[in-house]
Amino acid sequence: MKTALITGASSGIGRAFAQELALRETNLILVARSQDKLYQLAQEIQGQTSLAVDVIVQDLTEPEAGQKVYNQVKDLGRTVDLLINNAGFGDYGPFAERNLSQQLNMIQLNVTVLVELTHLFLAQMQQRGQGGIINVSSIAGFQPFPYLSTYGATKAFVLSFTEALWAENQGKGVHISALCPGPTESDFFERANFPLTFASKDGNGLTSAEAVVKDALNALENNKSHLVTGGLSNQFLVNASRFLPREWLVNAIEKQFRG
Repeated sequence: MKTALITGASSGIGRAFAQELALRETNLILVARSQDKLYQLAQEIQGQTSLAVDVIVQDLTEPEAGQKVYNQVKDLGRTVDLLINNAGFGDYGPFAERNLSQQLNMIQLNVTVLVELTHLFLAQMQQRGQGGIINVSSIAGFQPFPYLSTYGATKAFVLSFTEALWAENQGKGVHISALCPGPTESDFFERANFPLTFASKDGNGLTSAEAVVKDALNALENNKSHLVTGGLSNQFLVNASRFLPREWLVNAIEKQFRG
């Protein structure tokens, strides 16, 4: 039976990954800093299945957090067949007015620990000749996003990094895919401090986390380098830079996302 490690597993897309993979009879290692939520989710899954569900409580914004998680997995004696780097957050507002420590923590969580965990577990997957990695990017990774400048830049990194690894690992038995969701049912807007008027306006078009997860797992199985979820508006946005001047596009986004 395979084992999946999921970061940011306590809510949103991470929680949906855990629930869907449990239905697919996959043992789980759940990682997040929210101890109560993690143990509650683990108990729910164990109460409905005979799966092994381990919990690793770790603040992934800490230095060398990825190595700490890797060491705990080794201590558990578990082999990770599927790595889902889902943990991440955004921070809305003009960059110069936002807290610098928050921006640096975002880079640590969205980029650094993702690279760290990917490097640590990918080598083992290559040795076994099988495995899978899903790195959660965003439709914000396809073009600059004013008022989400650091977040968009981190997700652009994740998309580029993941697609490069997808190409490197063709024929090695390891599938790697970037998940690029549009607005999804989660606490993203609240944690990113979006204005209530904007969040409520956008809320009607949210895709369910469950639908995003099912599509992501199917894309991985079919060895897709990336997946954009949501409707036609998301497809238009991620392809707009191919047809429109970049300055015009980023100015249009700035006007839309201005508070």
